[in-house]
Amino acid sequence: MKKAALLGTGSCLPERVLTNAELERKVDTSDEWITSRTGIRSRRIAGPGEQNYQLAASAAQKALAMAGVNPAELDLVLVATITPHMIMPSCACFVQAEIGAENAFAYDLNAACSGFLFGLDMANRYIATQPEMKILLIGSETLSARVNWEDRNTCILFGDGAGAAVLSGTDERGVLASSLFSDGRLWQLLYMDSPESRNPDLRIPDRKGCYLQMTGRDVFKFAVRSMEEAINGLLAKTGMGIDDIALVIPHQANIRILNNLVERLSIPPDKMFINVDKYGNTSAASIPIALDEVNRSGRLSSGDTVLFCSFGGGFTWGALLMQW
Repeated sequence: MKKAALLGTGSCLPERVLTNAELERKVDTSDEWITSRTGIRSRRIAGPGEQNYQLAASAAQKALAMAGVNPAELDLVLVATITPHMIMPSCACFVQAEIGAENAFAYDLNAACSGFLFGLDMANRYIATQPEMKILLIGSETLSARVNWEDRNTCILFGDGAGAAVLSGTDERGVLASSLFSDGRLWQLLYMDSPESRNPDLRIPDRKGCYLQMTGRDVFKFAVRSMEEAINGLLAKTGMGIDDIALVIPHQANIRILNNLVERLSIPPDKMFINVDKYGNTSAASIPIALDEVNRSGRLSSGDTVLFCSFGGGFTWGALLMQW
């Protein structure tokens, strides 16, 4: 059975850098407080000409160039996002038009911070039945449009950006296995309301607004435990151990979550890729931005096994193994 393998990666970050020092002037916080609790020193904030689909299209063009694939060759454009340019059409349709992928079908996937991970699994399943497919998978977010800039507990965490990957079928390498999970019962710990209903009978009472809401302490505990269990379960299923993993590319949410995973799973620190200090939490864009940095730095060699893991609103979480 063919597996989904990477042909190329790309990423796009907005030009504007928002530092902790600037946030000190907006809300009651400090650089020391943010850095010690989150590991974040700066994040990127989208500006004019940097709508979600524009960031996504730029990342896509870089991935296509690396892969040597013409947009007209694409069969599917799949965008993982919780901050689309519009509710309808999908961000993926905007990207399709922007890059000229006229032969592809296109749609969005909403699994919050786990979106790109779920997208990799979905791409692998498409390719298992249609190995010749060429799939453009993107994680792209403009979270700056959906945070409450007066809430110091959330506005310090999130940033904007996009990452992309071109995938197709191969026998030699690619996605090896995955373990994905959701638990909708816990949605109130991390959620974002939609715009207010135009039907008064469907309006939500005591609605706080169309921005991210998070109970950070509870999310932290559940995230660490859930990702640990997902990783251990996946390794047991595949007969692998941490020693067999060349690099872990996790969702970049918070340095304390990542440090806890390192400790609980006995991961050598040099095997855990971290860039949360530069970009903050970019939700579905987090893993593909990190993947592109890893790919372009030449950090991995052919045959290396990479472990991806993520946790996001929904709740959604999971782990996935890929052979480089």
